[in-house]
Amino acid sequence: MTEIGLAPQLLAILVCPKCKGPLEYRPADSALDCLADKLRYAVRDGIPVMLVDEATPL
Repeated sequence: MTEIGLAPQLLAILVCPKCKGPLEYRPADSALDCLADKLRYAVRDGIPVMLVDEATPL
């Protein structure tokens, strides 16, 4: 298990829901960042919130 409570295999297949590109995990910010779209997806209580409408700009 990783710090956000997800199996490493799951983290390896998570992609940005907008562009389907790779995400970078930011443990200090509890977030997953899509550098291509410049969006940040929050991780709340160990669960990534993968909704484009709830993403915040980088």
